[in-house]
Amino acid sequence: MNSPDIEKTQGSPSLDTSTHFELDKSTSASSSDATSLAKLSPITAAPKSKWQRCIAKLTKVEKSDIGPVPLEEREIITPSTTLHMLLMWFSMTLATNNIIVGSMGTVVLGLSFKDAAFCGVFGCLVGASIVGYMSTWGPRSGNRTLIAARYFMGYYPSKVCCILNIFTNIGYSMVNSVVGGQILSVVSGGHLSVMVGVVVVAVASLVMALFGMKIFQLYERVAWLPQLLVICVMVGSAGPHFNFDGHTAGTTAQVNAKRLTFFSLALSIGLAWAPLAADYYVYYPPHIKSWRTFLVTVFGAVQAMSISLLMGIGLGSIIASSTYYATKYGNTPGGVLMTAYDSLGGFGKFCAVINVLSLVANNTPGAYSMGMNLQMLGGIFGKVPRPISTTIATVIYAACAMGGRDSLYEVFKGFLPLIGYWVMIFVVIVLEEDFIFRRTTGYDWSAWNCRHKLPMGIAAAVSFLIGWAGAIVGMSQTYYTGPIAHMTGGADLGLWLAAGFTAVSFPPLRATEVRFIGR
Repeated sequence: MNSPDIEKTQGSPSLDTSTHFELDKSTSASSSDATSLAKLSPITAAPKSKWQRCIAKLTKVEKSDIGPVPLEEREIITPSTTLHMLLMWFSMTLATNNIIVGSMGTVVLGLSFKDAAFCGVFGCLVGASIVGYMSTWGPRSGNRTLIAARYFMGYYPSKVCCILNIFTNIGYSMVNSVVGGQILSVVSGGHLSVMVGVVVVAVASLVMALFGMKIFQLYERVAWLPQLLVICVMVGSAGPHFNFDGHTAGTTAQVNAKRLTFFSLALSIGLAWAPLAADYYVYYPPHIKSWRTFLVTVFGAVQAMSISLLMGIGLGSIIASSTYYATKYGNTPGGVLMTAYDSLGGFGKFCAVINVLSLVANNTPGAYSMGMNLQMLGGIFGKVPRPISTTIATVIYAACAMGGRDSLYEVFKGFLPLIGYWVMIFVVIVLEEDFIFRRTTGYDWSAWNCRHKLPMGIAAAVSFLIGWAGAIVGMSQTYYTGPIAHMTGGADLGLWLAAGFTAVSFPPLRATEVRFIGR
């Protein structure tokens, strides 16, 4: 009889999952017996060509299993592994939506190119470092990020993170779909509506997400090249029109508030990837060095995010300083992008379509992880196969995109900081649990689904709420400004106060929990 402490989820092993990590002698013997029987059988399968084997591998849908990936299913480390890891992150983060975030610095916040570039690049560096750290948990545990979160936040509090991450990915996917729809509408001369363009982007993202992580990783190894070439075209076309001489208007306090707000926005780009980072490394073996995973991830992500962010800052400076371009294209995200192709005619439209493909590349991992996150909630959600849950998530964000297509900048400016708040709280808890409380005890990765072996989660839950209190008193948004943000001239301090409140409250609460509960 199964233990009542073990939740029954789709694809979860019924026995101790430690069998995933060891192959005993009986297993080897049975495999040998099976091989012997196969040799004696008069029925033999027709040999497949190398091309047929490749097609079969690519079209095989990944199994719906949220448990740890067994060692025998992990990839073999080769000399090209590091390059593949780097290209995956470079491709995923060299995204058109990051260009949109960059344009917010000069179009929405009114920063000069120099101010926005300085704050944006350093924000990307900090955000990519957090992503690099979180990605190391994939090879170490074989678990997706928010399954590994059970070891830091407890069984039930980690499910709150799953829900928040679903909303995070819905928001990002909605933005990507709207931007893609706007681009396709402009390229078609208005013959294709934005709503139809949204559907095109959403369906293309869904198709790739259904096949799972392996085919996605193969796609990302080549998807970066056309994206980078198009950005080079954008630099050559629009670069001479960038306004490098502008100045940020306002008092010293107002300027500093704008700088800090944009730094936090740029940081939030990386933070949005943190709850997903380990998902893309679960097929790598545990003996791969953590420092290697960290450095490759940071190097790939920070380069791509900085390139796309700087492109957006430059395009935004054109719109902010030119009445001609502002009148012709407006200040919508799709219009900002088309500014780069103003003099390129049909070739510019072709480049714009490549931008849409980059949005698909950026949307796919979110769609993939949303399906996994729904399964992680357990109960009825845990019984839904991943392809179905991924499809449901896609329908939801496509519908949201259609509803918010006319106010994209407002949506982006409103939800992006909210992502940063909760992810920063989550990351602080992971860091403190790992470095303060787990350095000597380590982790039993076979206990991923056993509640009585995981932390109770009381300390993490209380610290999470305390961190949100810090975010609320420090946030500065159009719909609410906290009292501390008021005192600093409107700077958005929510990210930093959330981190500080959590960092101070979690260690004593967790120490108390360990002392009286023991886990």
